[in-house]
Amino acid sequence: MVRVILPQHLRTLAKVEGDVSLEVVGPVTQGAVLDALEARYPVLRGTIRDHTSKRRRPFIRFFACEEDFSHEPADAVLPDAVATGKEALLIVGAMAGG
Repeated sequence: MVRVILPQHLRTLAKVEGDVSLEVVGPVTQGAVLDALEARYPVLRGTIRDHTSKRRRPFIRFFACEEDFSHEPADAVLPDAVATGKEALLIVGAMAGG
């Protein structure tokens, strides 16, 4: 079971509280986790990554085990701690400024 922590505005949109637990079949990659997230919460389609290219949106970042995985390929395997649910995959809205 993979745990995902969403930013508040996406939790509100998906109507969830706290972490989201997802069952990911096969290797646990960013793409597989996002596929499972979008399948379970269709309202999130297009908010984290583009519909057609499947590339992440510019102000969205991915963190796992205190490392930035935002620029890793979508098919790169995430750490075992994330795959087992020991650590969560954090999806962060990286907006700054005022």
